Amino acid sequence: MNTNRIRTVAGAAAVAAFALGGALFATSPANAAGVSGPGFWVDGVQYRTVGTPTDLSGTGAPASSFQPIYAFPAGTQENIATAAPGDPGYRGGRWQVLPVSLPNGYGAALASGDLDSDGVLDSAAELWAAQSAGDVAVGDAVASFECPVIKVPASN
Repeated sequence: MNTNRIRTVAGAAAVAAFALGGALFATSPANAAGVSGPGFWVDGVQYRTVGTPTDLSGTGAPASSFQPIYAFPAGTQENIATAAPGDPGYRGGRWQVLPVSLPNGYGAALASGDLDSDGVLDSAAELWAAQSAGDVAVGDAVASFECPVIKVPASN
């Protein structure tokens, strides 16, 4: 493989990981120790992670070996994943980041997708409802990595 192409692919993966890092690993004092605050939703439950992702973008692993995590635009809400530890189909903390855009704005996505009326899209079913209405668009994978998942304690 051409050295320039390797640098381009590695650079693109680094930029994608950096751009999504704020959404995945919220800045907080706990992050100094590596543990993020609430980072994403799975079926109405918040999870966080440890900020030590291993980049798997260039491994050639099939997309089916990763769990999708839908990355929302900064400042809108936490991301959504399709499974967590203990769920059928959970893939052991191997994530593939799919960027989400909101063509009609976040309010429209909530109006069409917030099936439980709690003011946030917090499950894959809600994301897909908003997508079916045309209020959420999902892009192609921009990063693939591995990192652990921790359920957010009820006090957070």
